[in-house]
Amino acid sequence: MNYYLAAMEPFLFWGGLGIYIISLAMYGTRSGDWKAIIRFWEPLLKLNPTEFRINRIGLSGMILAVVIRVYLNFLA
Repeated sequence: MNYYLAAMEPFLFWGGLGIYIISLAMYGTRSGDWKAIIRFWEPLLKLNPTEFRINRIGLSGMILAVVIRVYLNFLA
């Protein structure tokens, strides 16, 4: 089972990162406010529900990959 988790972890991380970047690109093309993406520490992004959902799917994939990595390195 650890073999499958180790094989799945990079796909989850890089796939999640790609999906997250796609959601930011969707926001940028819709709003034209590319500076809000660069200044991520300021709450300027006003995502519509579709962009928000895609954003959270990407973040969830990356977080799941980190949880798998911690499990494989410390608990397995």
